[in-house]
Amino acid sequence: MSGRRARLVLMCGPAGSGKSVHARQLEEAGHALLSIDELAWSAGFRQPHPLPDDVARRLEADLRSRLERLLADGRDVVLDKSFWSRAARDQYRAIGAAHGAVVEVVYVEVPREVALARVAARRGAGPHDVQLMPDAAAYYDGFEVPTADEGPLRMVRGDGLLSRTPEPSEQNVPER
Repeated sequence: MSGRRARLVLMCGPAGSGKSVHARQLEEAGHALLSIDELAWSAGFRQPHPLPDDVARRLEADLRSRLERLLADGRDVVLDKSFWSRAARDQYRAIGAAHGAVVEVVYVEVPREVALARVAARRGAGPHDVQLMPDAAAYYDGFEVPTADEGPLRMVRGDGLLSRTPEPSEQNVPER
């Protein structure tokens, strides 16, 4: 065994930011991709989001179970989910830490008008084209932007190009 630690990447950003595009790039580079939208789609849920609470809980439990199995196998994983709140990010950081994974949040920055236009153009044709209930602006406006004090954070533009990586002093991450 090499002693190499698995990597867990939490794709973070409001609906329409470009998380899925970036997540697929990491998948092409060898990460296992887990997507809450893909799980919902494959389970037959095609209606506009948000999903009913009972469905969301069931899919979330499935996502966590798959994630834990992959991390236990030492796989690098990218998790495509909005992670709209710090609390949600903290839950998944804890799962990664419990498996000895290196956890990084990748925040996809995108101007509000771009994200809302992308969401408005969705037609429900697939898991990465999911429509949202009428007030899509609430998904953007209610989003809690991650901060460097949460832990390792990388920011990318919605087009997938590196925008800015906070300096270690900004990240406030204890050295190991």
